[in-house]
This record gives sequence, C-alpha cells and structure tokens, in this order.
Amino acid sequence: MSFVQFIIVSAKDTRINEFIMKYRQQKLSEETSAKIEKDGIFTGNYCFHPITNKPIPIWIANYVLDTYGTGVVMGVPAHDSRDYDFAKKFDIEIIKVIDDEKTLDKLPHTETGTLINSGMFNNLQSDDAKKQITKLCVEKKFGEEVVTYRLRDWGISRQRYWGCPIPVYYHEDGTVYPVPEEQLPVVLPKDINLDGEGNPLDKINSWKNLICPVTGKKATRETDTFDTFFESSWYFIRFLDPKNDKEMFNKKYKPWLPVDQYIGGIEHAILHLLYARFFFKLLRDEGLVDIDEPFTALLSQGMVLKDGAKMSKSKGNTVDPDEIIQKYGADTIRFFILFAAPPEQNLEWSDSAIEGGYKFLKRLWKLSYIINNSYNTKKDQNNRLLIKHNQTIDKVTTDIFHRKSYNTAIAAVMEFFNSLSKSVDEETISDESARKCILTILKLLFPITPHICFTVLSVFDSNEAHNPSWPSKIDGLAGTEEVQIIIQINGKLRGKINVKAGLGKEEVLKIAEEDQKIKEYIADSSISKVIFVPNKLINLVI
Repeated sequence: MSFVQFIIVSAKDTRINEFIMKYRQQKLSEETSAKIEKDGIFTGNYCFHPITNKPIPIWIANYVLDTYGTGVVMGVPAHDSRDYDFAKKFDIEIIKVIDDEKTLDKLPHTETGTLINSGMFNNLQSDDAKKQITKLCVEKKFGEEVVTYRLRDWGISRQRYWGCPIPVYYHEDGTVYPVPEEQLPVVLPKDINLDGEGNPLDKINSWKNLICPVTGKKATRETDTFDTFFESSWYFIRFLDPKNDKEMFNKKYKPWLPVDQYIGGIEHAILHLLYARFFFKLLRDEGLVDIDEPFTALLSQGMVLKDGAKMSKSKGNTVDPDEIIQKYGADTIRFFILFAAPPEQNLEWSDSAIEGGYKFLKRLWKLSYIINNSYNTKKDQNNRLLIKHNQTIDKVTTDIFHRKSYNTAIAAVMEFFNSLSKSVDEETISDESARKCILTILKLLFPITPHICFTVLSVFDSNEAHNPSWPSKIDGLAGTEEVQIIIQINGKLRGKINVKAGLGKEEVLKIAEEDQKIKEYIADSSISKVIFVPNKLINLVI
C-alpha cells in the first residue's frame, strides 16, 4: 500500500505534456475553480487506497488548486460538486459513501450523514467516521491529523460613508503618511450627501483635502473606510467600557476576559473569528490584555432552510416574522426554532411544527391555571413523577448550560409535562407536588419562552416572575440518582434505559444487552467494540 508522492511524465508522452502546457498559465481561485469548464487527462497510472488496497486512477485536471495542500488531491465525485462534474464528463465511477434520508439518491451529496459502501465504517455518522478513520490512519502509520489554514490577503477597505475612517493621507507624489496620533480619531464629516452614486466621502472636498502637518504640502485623505469585520473585531472588549473617551478600555476589566461563549453563523464566524483573534493578539503584544485567546468556546449555528433551500430574499422563500408573531406570539417562534434542531445544525422551517409548538404552550397555560385554581388532591400516590422532576432538572441543566442542546432540553421538559398532566388528570399527585412541578416547568422554560412563563409565574408568585430562580430538586427521594443512558448501535439511536447513576461500562453493557429491542437489533451479530460515556451513552459497534 502506498501513496503517490509525485508523477514522472515521459517527455515522449506529448498528449499529457500538451495538456499541462495548455493550463500551466491558468490562474485559479476557489470561485473560478467551481465555475470553470472541467477538463482533464488520465495519466495511465494508479495509486492504491491505503485501507482497501484498491487501485485508484490518477488524473490531471484543470480545476485543482495548487495552493490547496500539495496540489495533489483526493477526488470524491459523489460528495463534491466540482469532482462530480468532472467524473460525469469523463465517465469515472461515482461511489456514494455518505447517505441520509433527506437527499435520497440526489448527487452530489455535500452534507453530513451516515456512511455506506465504507466497509468497517458503515453506519457511522460522518463526523464520527472522520475521527475513526483518522485514528486508524495514525495506528497504521500512514497518516496523521493536521490543521490546515488557508489564509489569504484580504481587502480591509470599503467605498462607503459609514464605518471607521482609515487614518492615512497621501501627497501628490503618492507618498503615504499616517495621521499623527494627536489628531486621532479621524471624524467623519456630517455634511454628507448619500445619493447612492460612488463613494460619498470622495465628494466632500472640505474634508478630503488638507495640509500635511509634517511637510506643509497639499495632501488628500484616504476616503475609504474599514470593513465592518475589521472594526468589529474588538467590540466585545469595548462593551465592557463603552463610555471611556481616553482609552480603548480600562485595564480593570481584564479579569472579565476571555468571552465565555462565541456564537455566530458559519459564514460569519470563520472570517470574524480570525480577525478577532488577530486583533486580540495585537492587544496582547501591546500589553492591553494578558491572555492569548479572546473566546473560550465557539458555537457555529446552522442556517434556516425552507423546502430544502437556504432561506433568503433572493430565493423568495422567506417568512414574514411579523405575521407569525401576530398569529402565534413571539414565544411560539422561539420555542419552534430552539426545538426544531440543535443550534449547530440547519433548521428546516415547518408551519406544522409551529402549530404544534403553539398547541403545547396553550396546554401549558391551561394546566398551570388548573393547578393554581381548582386542583384539590391532598396526597401523592407514588413518587415516580417526583423522581422524574429531579431527573428533568438535571438533564435540562446539563443540556442548556453545558451541551448547548436546547432541543433535547425542551424535549425533556415536554416529556415531564405530559407525565404531570396525566397525574393531574388521574389525581395521583398532591396539590403541593403539582404546584412544585408546574413551577419547575415554568422556570426551566423561562429562557426559551419568557413571555408566557412570566405571565403564568406572576399568577403563582409575583416575586418569582420578576426574579426567577433556577428550580431546585426535591430532597430525600429514593431513586433520585437514576440516569437515562442512550443506547446506540453503530452510531444510531436504538434505545434508552434508566439505570443507577455511576454504573460502569460492563454493568451498563449487561443491562443494555438484556433489553428486548437491543437483542433484536444485535440478533446473531457479535459486538466488536463498545464506546461508553458514563451516565450518558453506550454505543455498540457490530
């Protein structure tokens, strides 16, 4: 098994040499690489797949970027639009290795999913598969995990009025001078005409033209302003000290840094995160901060889709939020968005799901008033609901504050609410316990649906509504330390079991194997590997 490090092309092979010479002077960028008419030539050579040892044909193509890695790349025609176009043109075999329920047979498939046609890695989720494949490459000593940065020069100026002026000016001979420090900041003129034609600052001669304070010669200001990425790269520090007109921020605020959580869309986060880190390291070098990184954690949120496409004005598939709020209220939209998908994944807009969220909140409102006004059962008939009360607090606390998994937190609250509603209907829970449970639900949902929770809490306790505390567990319940373990088989959810907290791998595995559903999934297969996360998950690889 071997990788190709380089290809020696015979001088006699005029066909290949002519192809290389044809495209040698071609200038490519990522954008032009995607749009260019695909062309290529088969070298007649093969390399061997390091895991399967299958031969792979080696082609020379006109769309491969020599700045991307070594310039020798792996082709994945089923999962890259450029490779797909190339393979279709030259009748190269296209093997789909990632699948999901949404795309079916649509190619190219460029999203995450479940591995197929991948031998021992079949049925793994693509993100997990990457880790497993990388681990195997390291173990077999034919590869290692590396981080590749594709940094390029980036224009920081924009031809517009709003923004931070670039503090330089020019002599007639083109010599560039920085604005003296004592003349900073450069203030934008107010007598501006925003007619939409060209750079408005270029038309304000009284501001644009000046006398050089160094040479006394005529000079011209830079009329471009900084890109918003550039000027917003340290806003999170300025927020700490916004009214300081003598310095960027007072050093007394240094203990407030770094920022605990950075949240941004994937398109925004990539560039802005880099800019912010560049700025922060400059501030570190200047002694203004004494740490290396501005953010402790990063969450890149997904996009909103409608009918399978990114929601955007240009596509005409947007939804008017005012209309939705008018019909269902803001809380319903918040509930739907946070429940529909994990924050890091794309969200598919669904009118029916919004209706479902609205119905749940109406049920919450109704049950709250039943418990507050007319419920009169005096005795708890079992403790199972109260144990679930404590378990729900634990799960929601973990999901919101540690995992940032709001959808699973909401699901846990809804499950607990349904159990409470059933107990109220059957009158198997006391007034006191029912009140405790509904207040806990309202407090757990307060960050998600603040308006309805505030209104209902006000009925129970006005002080709690205005300053709600995080709910506390009920002491002294047997079985409180029980946790729910997710059971996966080859990375897919196949069951859930409730076990005593703190059980080890072997004990949880034994209980999982005795579950009837799990027995059916395993059947006559043997378990080759067990992945165990204490108190959370067990994954059986078969």
